[in-house]
Amino acid sequence: MRATPLLAFLLLAACADPAAEHLGGFGDPVRGAALHAPSLLGDTTRLAGNPAAAARAAVQMEVLAEAFRTDPRWRHTVSGAALHATGQGRAELRRALGIAEDAPAEAVIASLRDAAAALDQGRPARAEAALTGPDWRLGGAGTLARLNALPRLPWVEEAAAAAYAEIRRQDGPGRRDG
Repeated sequence: MRATPLLAFLLLAACADPAAEHLGGFGDPVRGAALHAPSLLGDTTRLAGNPAAAARAAVQMEVLAEAFRTDPRWRHTVSGAALHATGQGRAELRRALGIAEDAPAEAVIASLRDAAAALDQGRPARAEAALTGPDWRLGGAGTLARLNALPRLPWVEEAAAAAYAEIRRQDGPGRRDG
């Protein structure tokens, strides 16, 4: 079977930005983020010394919390427990990184992705620039320092487990992929 140009583009885009999509989610970034949440967010101290990975993990927390709260695909089916846990996890991670509580999720996600990409390219000044503005209370350097040394965040751990359990609940007892 020959891949169409669109399919090839989508697969390349997903591979180019590991935070964009998880193929284990079969094209659904929310499902993918939830299935990978325990390994990405289950112990934030494992991200110490890798601010790019921490930024990508923070993107996943934002994606989950926002989708469970607002996305029509998820907000009508997600349990109250998963919604609460991901909201608390996002709030805890935002406090840890100095992100304004009311910052728009889309802007936070874009900034964190830009910062991770800049760090991957060895451009810390560009990463700092991505993490500046009114939503970034610690500024770029302060936020990077926090990303580099995340403490244990119990609400984030709880959110990771709840998101994973929610997707498994919705998958039903017979489905064991992802």
